Amino acid sequence: MEKIKQLIDKLKNEHSLSLSEYESLLNGRTAEIQEYIAKEAEKVRISVYGRDVFIRGLIEISNRCKNNCFYCGIRKDNKNCDRYILLKEDIINCAKEGYNLGFRTFVLQGGEGVYKVNDICDTVKEIKEHFPNCAVTLSLGEMLKEDYIKLYEAGADRYLLRHETADEEHYKKLHPKELSFKNRMECLKNLKEIGYQVGCGFMVGSPYQTNKTLAKDLKFIENFSPDMCGIGPFIPQKDTPFKNFPAGDVNTTLYLLSVIRLIKPNILLPATTALGTIDEFGREKGILAGANVVMPNLSPVTVRKKYALYDNKICTGDESAQCRTCLEKRISKIGYRISVSKGDIKKQF
Repeated sequence: MEKIKQLIDKLKNEHSLSLSEYESLLNGRTAEIQEYIAKEAEKVRISVYGRDVFIRGLIEISNRCKNNCFYCGIRKDNKNCDRYILLKEDIINCAKEGYNLGFRTFVLQGGEGVYKVNDICDTVKEIKEHFPNCAVTLSLGEMLKEDYIKLYEAGADRYLLRHETADEEHYKKLHPKELSFKNRMECLKNLKEIGYQVGCGFMVGSPYQTNKTLAKDLKFIENFSPDMCGIGPFIPQKDTPFKNFPAGDVNTTLYLLSVIRLIKPNILLPATTALGTIDEFGREKGILAGANVVMPNLSPVTVRKKYALYDNKICTGDESAQCRTCLEKRISKIGYRISVSKGDIKKQF
């Protein structure tokens, strides 16, 4: 117990551990240790961001995808997926509604290889013309570096690209052979070089994941130093090859949120919808473990159930205003407040 607490204190002070130390930290998790690290992470987060929780308006622009990732419900070969694609005016209308509800960041998320890059550029430009005081985040997968540059020059501020795992052999077990670990890492490197605020991340409890692979994820996050990191529990989807694997664990996810907060005190760290899906109070628990971002859904209600990355996703039937009001009440109950700002990463603290 004391050895694990010493590792936590070392991480808090130095923001770095060796691979073997990260693995020991994961192996040594107990209820008491979990409570200890959560309190330390919360103190660190409050010292940087106070009690502000940033909201991002999520717009799921299409559930079409050219890829066949084994865990994903919108994979190309899922014949039961009811496909859709939002037009530019649909996306702008979602952003307008979100702006009126106080959102100052819009996250455009969708499957890979659907839209032409120039069309996304036009959409980003129009959002920025309407709302110059807002940030646009893209989460559209792997692209050529020149395409990332075009999107950045069009006005995109941030890019989320989950690395999924920092272990190459594990990566191969989660993806078809057309997708490569090397290219995923190259894309992340390119995004950072271009000047985006960059987010990476992984699923907690994904098939074949071990504490050894998780230790590599934590070391990668330490070395890569992303501006954002999205982690949430793996949740199986009924029409995928991984449909019979167990879901990830709430407490492991919360523990990892706390560890990541100590690795990088100023990181933007979401309490994800997946966390709220496997635990009714998952997002609140995520905030109390060190997270400081939530992402309510601004997508049209008519398409929300169709964007089924995993089963039983919450908030698919709520209007955007309902999601916003509900989250504000929930966050207020645990002593935090919604921040109506762009919510950029704090460079100095």
